[in-house]
Amino acid sequence: MPHDDLRILKDFRRGQPVRIEVDGEPLQAFEGETVATALLASGRRIFRHTPGGSPRGLYCGMGICFDCVVEVDGESSVRSCITLVRPGMKVRTPRPFGREEAQP
Repeated sequence: MPHDDLRILKDFRRGQPVRIEVDGEPLQAFEGETVATALLASGRRIFRHTPGGSPRGLYCGMGICFDCVVEVDGESSVRSCITLVRPGMKVRTPRPFGREEAQP
């Protein structure tokens, strides 16, 4: 899915670039960013769906609400807002209930 990078580019110092994989697609992130930051910067707003099908993404941003949970390197229910990216990390957004493929 083509998109513009939504990161602040001017007057901001960031870590070294790292590659992660999200739902099988490569994604550039930066050391010191959380998984949620990388997802948001790539244009993803929906991280999961409720059992009723309602979309969920970043809400509290501090690990309290669990709306941003994703799978990281095979571990489920990882709060993306407090998990820092690592080179080669494999992130999977949970599948909507009753669907075969994850939704970006």
